[in-house]
Amino acid sequence: MTGSYQGIKITIKVSGLLLFTMATSFCSYGQEINDDLIDTLLDDLYFNEQQFLDEFIENDASYNFIYATVSYNSSTYFSGRDTGTDQFNITPQISYYHSSGFNASISGIYYQEFLPTWDFTSLSLGYFNTLGKYKNWSYNLGYTKYFYADGYDTFTNSLDVSVGLRNKKRTIGTTVAASYIFGADTSYQIVSSNFINFTIKRSSNFGMRIRPSLNFIIAKQSLAIEKMMLVANERVRTTVNFNVFNLLNTQVSIPFSITTKSWDFEFGYTLNFPNAVFKEEPMKMTSFFSFSIGYLFNLSR
Repeated sequence: MTGSYQGIKITIKVSGLLLFTMATSFCSYGQEINDDLIDTLLDDLYFNEQQFLDEFIENDASYNFIYATVSYNSSTYFSGRDTGTDQFNITPQISYYHSSGFNASISGIYYQEFLPTWDFTSLSLGYFNTLGKYKNWSYNLGYTKYFYADGYDTFTNSLDVSVGLRNKKRTIGTTVAASYIFGADTSYQIVSSNFINFTIKRSSNFGMRIRPSLNFIIAKQSLAIEKMMLVANERVRTTVNFNVFNLLNTQVSIPFSITTKSWDFEFGYTLNFPNAVFKEEPMKMTSFFSFSIGYLFNLSR
């Protein structure tokens, strides 16, 4: 990779919530709720918090809960690019959701080899709702604050907006999310996520599914390119820094989900097809395995 460490760090900050949703690949929802309707709804939920809330609102269900999850990725790539450091990462997250549309979460990420290993902690606030006669349109507005272990202050805030559309049977859907990241500097990203849902088995307290997704990550990134320049009739190697806004990565995720009465387990495989921008060398495909476990605490009882 020709990007400098600055470029790598920027990619992490630009990705923002992407690290806690798409990059961790999958989120699902466990439950300890006796109501048959909510059991069925939870069993039918998969992929991310936005669809989860969509299902509740569509069925006029009232909810007030905390969802905790921990995700493990076997390898670490930024915008699909291999940094040359072989390491896993772990992402814990605790989220709160209310039927008024309010949601909040605290997240962090641990890298095996980076120093400090705990890179940053993020606090997020958001509002979710649906639109349309069949409530198949959804949107989420949010703000995220980042706290870095190494004092990094280039990107410390993020304003986020997403719009989603799915069919009535919840078998096909798409979401477009945009983020404006700011602090000492500014950046932005657009992520398009598209999925198809295949149900293998389903009952009131058990679900088994495969949900492939195709994601496109477009973002502003800082890169450093080494080039030869003529100075005083001598060729001198110098480093030129520049910003690009382009498609950085195309990602294919294949998650397999098992949902029981109280717990959710997800196993997945993700392929990255990073796109070389400007004078970057051709990028190789990268891949990793993921595992996540989640639990839902119902506060409505």
